[in-house]
Amino acid sequence: MHMTGGPGRGNIDQTFQDTKNMKQKLRIGLVGSGFMGRTHALGFRAVGGVFDLPLEPSLELLADISQEAAETAASRFGFARATGDWQALVADPAVDVVDITAPNKLHAPIALAALALGKPVYCEKPLAPTAEDAFAMVQAAERAGVVTQVGFNYICNPILALAREMIEAGELGQIWGFRGIHAEDFMIDRRTPWTWRLDPAGGAGAIADIGSHIIGIARFLLGPIAALAADVETVIGERPLPGQPDARRAVAVDDQARLLVRFARGCRGTIETSWLSSGRQMQLEFEVIGEKGALVFSQERFNELRYYKVEPDRSRNGFRTILAGPEHPPYGAFCIAGGHQIGFNDLKVIEIRNFLAALAGGPKPFADFREAYEVQRVIDAALLSGREERWVRL
Repeated sequence: MHMTGGPGRGNIDQTFQDTKNMKQKLRIGLVGSGFMGRTHALGFRAVGGVFDLPLEPSLELLADISQEAAETAASRFGFARATGDWQALVADPAVDVVDITAPNKLHAPIALAALALGKPVYCEKPLAPTAEDAFAMVQAAERAGVVTQVGFNYICNPILALAREMIEAGELGQIWGFRGIHAEDFMIDRRTPWTWRLDPAGGAGAIADIGSHIIGIARFLLGPIAALAADVETVIGERPLPGQPDARRAVAVDDQARLLVRFARGCRGTIETSWLSSGRQMQLEFEVIGEKGALVFSQERFNELRYYKVEPDRSRNGFRTILAGPEHPPYGAFCIAGGHQIGFNDLKVIEIRNFLAALAGGPKPFADFREAYEVQRVIDAALLSGREERWVRL
C-alpha cells in the first residue's frame, strides 16, 4: 500500500465527508509493546469509533524482543499475529504501515528498512539519536514519497491549536517572550537501574526523552529557533545494573538542561527540562508573553488555557480561563459538552486520526519526519553548546 498526503488539502472532516462508507483496511505492524506501544495500540483500536475516516486500521502484527514477549503483548493488545523479529515485520507483505515504539537507537534502522519498501512510518519521538541520523530518515521518506508521523502527541491538544491560532491572529500582539518547561521525577531515585534511556547510543538523555516535547511545542507555537545557549548537566553519575544492585554503570547522558533561545521571528525565551524534578509528574508548561496579552498552559490541567488581555483600565486586568469544549475541534468528536475534558489517550487518538487522514490524501501531519528532524537539530545544538559553553546558531 503506497499512500501519500500533502499540505493544503483542506479540512480533514470535509475531505472524508462523502467517503464514510468506503472503508479500506490498513494493516498495522507495531514494533515494541511498552508504555507507548500500548498507547498506540489503544489509539488504533479507538480511532474508528471517534472519527469517520475511509481507512480502517487492523492490528495485524506485533514485534517485540522475543517471540514469547511478542505473543503476550499481541494477545493483550488485540494483534492477529506476533514475531520476535522486527525485520520480519517490516518485510511482511501483510503489513501496510510500520509503527515504531522501540528504544531510540532502533528507530533509524527500522524506519529506513520500512521506507526502502515504500511503507509509511509512524515513529515515537525522539526520531533518532542525532540530527544526522534523523536527516537520513527524512531523505529516505521524501525519496519514497510516503507519509510519516512522529509521536509529538501533546501538540494534538485542541487547546494548543487554539493558542497557536490566537498567536497567529495577533491577539497577543508582538510576541516578547516564551518560557517553557518539561519536568518529571521518574529518574530521581539513585537506585533506579540503568536502562535504555541512559544508553548514549540512543542519543541524549532528558533533553531528548522529554525535553523534545517542549521544544516541539515551542516550534509549534512560535516557529523555528535560530540560536541557543545551553547548560546541560548529568547529576547522577552512575546507576546500578538491572538485577545487580552492587554493580554500577556510568551515566553518559544528561539529567537536566536549561536553554536560552532566540526564535527566528525575533523574540527570545527559555526552555528547561529535567527528569529529576522532585514531586513533578507532568510539568509540561509554557507561557507566551506578548504586547497585548499572554497565554499560560500546563499539561497537568491540559483542558484549560489561561488568557490575559491587556485592558486600558488596570483595575480590570487579570487572567481568565478558557475551558476546552466542542468549539475547539476535534474535542467535540469525544464529548459534546464543554469542560468535561478529554484525556492523554485521546490526544494519541487525534494524532492517529491525523496520520490516517494524511494516508488517505488529507493534510500532512505537522510533526512529520522533517519537523522531528528540526527538533533534533535543537537538541544537538544544545548538547554542543553545553560542551563548548557558547551560543550555537542553527
